[in-house]
Amino acid sequence: MSTTPTPLTSSDRPTSPYRPASPYRPASPYRLTSRGILRSEWHKLWTLRSTWIMLGVAGVFTVVLGMIVAATYTPSPGDNIDPVTYALLGTQIGQVAIAVLGILITAGEYSTGMVRATMAAVPRRLPVLWAKTAVFGTVALGTLLITDFLTFPLAQLFLGGTDLAASLGDPGIARAVAGSAAGTVLIGVIVLGLGSALRSVPGAIGAYVGGLILLPQLALMIPNDTVQDALGYFPLPASESLAAVHTASGDLSPGAGLLTLCAWAVASLAAAAYLLKRQDV
Repeated sequence: MSTTPTPLTSSDRPTSPYRPASPYRPASPYRLTSRGILRSEWHKLWTLRSTWIMLGVAGVFTVVLGMIVAATYTPSPGDNIDPVTYALLGTQIGQVAIAVLGILITAGEYSTGMVRATMAAVPRRLPVLWAKTAVFGTVALGTLLITDFLTFPLAQLFLGGTDLAASLGDPGIARAVAGSAAGTVLIGVIVLGLGSALRSVPGAIGAYVGGLILLPQLALMIPNDTVQDALGYFPLPASESLAAVHTASGDLSPGAGLLTLCAWAVASLAAAAYLLKRQDV
């Protein structure tokens, strides 16, 4: 009796996830594309209740506080107040809301465990980070542009006839209003990168509050010219230069402020991308 084993045919051999699929195997009807990833992230963003809440908080507080401070404005001799910065004072709260939204759409997925399904669908991982950034930036910028360009004319209804009277057609005004929105969005992108890198909602919020808000305030108490000059290159002071019609002596110009914020955003996303590739989900 022969004991020679019968060779296995290709159909008998067990399949392995580490061996490429047979060229005779029918291709899957589903193909992963950048457009599909963007559409998925767009859908996830708008199905989050926190998206509507944070965008609503940013919009409402910007408009309401802008109207309140404009209605209660009293000129004082010697004041040197920027008309755009004053009218858009509510964007300081809106900036916090946008930053929290950036954290929730990245670190929030780790807290809920949804990130496992996301990364299983997109094994290369990095396209997910780019898609989240693109969707978040588009939605936040669109919302803030509408809000800021609505708030400034409304505030001018009360500021007309004062030393802060201005219109969108005046030199530098429209640029400053748009710069206010752009600066807030770039702050949000920086924090989005922090959320992805730290993978913790409380940790990312702590890094945002401690590193971006409190640290520059504490550094102001250091009596050193080099430290004071370096503070202008922190994200928040750089964003303030974008929203100012006239910058003070020693402050960053709007162009320099924009480049500074972009550099911070790139650094934050680069760190997030590195950790996303190196660490397990």
